[in-house]
Amino acid sequence: MTENTGTDIGVLGKNSPLRGGRYGVERVVTAPLPTGYGKFRAVGYLDHDRGDEQVALVYGELDTDDVLTRLHSECLTGDAFGSRHCECGDQLAAALRAVVAEGSGVVVYLRGHEGRGIGLLAKLRAMALQAEGLDTVEANLALGLPVDARDYGVAAGILRDLGVRSVRLLSNNPRKREALVRHGVRVAEQVPLLIEPCESNITYLRTKRERMDHHLPHLDAVVHGS
Repeated sequence: MTENTGTDIGVLGKNSPLRGGRYGVERVVTAPLPTGYGKFRAVGYLDHDRGDEQVALVYGELDTDDVLTRLHSECLTGDAFGSRHCECGDQLAAALRAVVAEGSGVVVYLRGHEGRGIGLLAKLRAMALQAEGLDTVEANLALGLPVDARDYGVAAGILRDLGVRSVRLLSNNPRKREALVRHGVRVAEQVPLLIEPCESNITYLRTKRERMDHHLPHLDAVVHGS
């Protein structure tokens, strides 16, 4: 992939699937991004298949194999607003700290994954149903929506563009590992990213463990103590 530095990019990338009949993911720009965690490089991409803009935060010089990697699904309520309904914001911060401590790594921030792929407004509707007593799986199904609609093909394309052949995946979700392998990226290790639960998210986390197969062994003490 070559980096496109032109000015014909549509707002939010929505025109990108029509640009020259291009498909797949295209690197558009790289910019320095100093953060409170360390100095990253923000590598921006266009997903020509979906029209989404994507970004990978790269720290240090990446190897080709066993790169510490986080695929982080967009979560406006958790990442930006600090919602305690989920652990997303804390996981993003922990992942950024982890790659800095490692000396190199990448956090792929996946837009279009809001609410496990159902979108912001649908997620808020699901959260309203959860406040009435449904769990996160039941709420999506009650709305006629999939439990998890995320696709990780664009993440695999970004990793390939960055020269990454295999990863140490920061995730508790076995389906992320399976998806990357399915898209041709080897997962050398799945590294837990465990966040201390709180009263507001313990039911949500239990549902992820019991109904979505997330590996959350640290909930044992909470479950047994409740």
